Amino acid sequence: MTTHADSPHGAERPSARTTHADSPHGAERPSARTTIATHGPLGPGRAATGVRAVIEAAREAPLVPVAILGGLMLVAILADLIAPHDPTLPVKGANVFDPPFWMEGGRTTTLLGTDFQGRDVLSRLIHGARVSLIVGLMGTLVAGGIGTAMGILSGYVGRWVDQVIMRVTDAWLALPALVFAIFLATMVGPSMWNIVFVLGAVYWTRYARVIRGEVLTLREREFVKLAEIAGASKLRVIKRHILPNVMNTATVLASLTIGVVIIAEASLSFLGVGVPPPQPAWGLMLAEARPTLMAGQWWLTVFPGLCILLIVLATQLFGDWLRVRLDPQLRNL
Repeated sequence: MTTHADSPHGAERPSARTTHADSPHGAERPSARTTIATHGPLGPGRAATGVRAVIEAAREAPLVPVAILGGLMLVAILADLIAPHDPTLPVKGANVFDPPFWMEGGRTTTLLGTDFQGRDVLSRLIHGARVSLIVGLMGTLVAGGIGTAMGILSGYVGRWVDQVIMRVTDAWLALPALVFAIFLATMVGPSMWNIVFVLGAVYWTRYARVIRGEVLTLREREFVKLAEIAGASKLRVIKRHILPNVMNTATVLASLTIGVVIIAEASLSFLGVGVPPPQPAWGLMLAEARPTLMAGQWWLTVFPGLCILLIVLATQLFGDWLRVRLDPQLRNL
């Protein structure tokens, strides 16, 4: 029997029992158990990385918009606990048109004064924040859902589907948004949830146009083509490859749309086709205070207008920051 020593190389090969200490590196390899023990903590490591990313994003977030939005959301959630009085009923012992507490004739029980029915202005502002945020967030969610779905369907499927959706979008965009919203609101009747769906139906076209452009680029990318060649269905390609890649764009559009939706809701309430009285809404408060503006009751219009200004400004500033944050090209400038 020929041994390894007789091999052409003239050197004996290590046997199967040779230990790792005899290896060229001179170190013993870790066993399977050692390897598992070494790589076991990968889960917590990934979680820690995610936490660090969230903390880093929170540090970079604009302080003033986040503080304003966070404060208003907290006020809206805790409105029933924070509000000193019922926003729909007159305050007992208070007069109509009581001024704020720092003015002559003001009282500490109604810090920001009362309106033409003796209702507490501060309580109505607090509950109005809830209405504005619900309409703003839910209206944006409805518009974003419809617009994103239409944009993906139009951009990926193409052909006659693209033509039909885009022609409907063009017709929708040709209509003045506020006039169209007034028309729809008068058709369905004044209600907070009706206004949510009306504004969602008005503003979905903003998403459809932008998302379609993103999808037209994505469907030509190699990973989408490879998925199609591998036999993936259109629904699976949309779910696994198209939708995740347009979510950043949809998120930025949503952050910039919230302020527009809140202004539209305030405009509809101001015109009498939005949130019906006596439910408090900032636009409705402006409409009710309009006849008294020239009579000197300035607080009835200034405070609701200031709230609308702050929340719209905060959402726009936060949306601009989010756009830069989610865009690699702008982030590296």
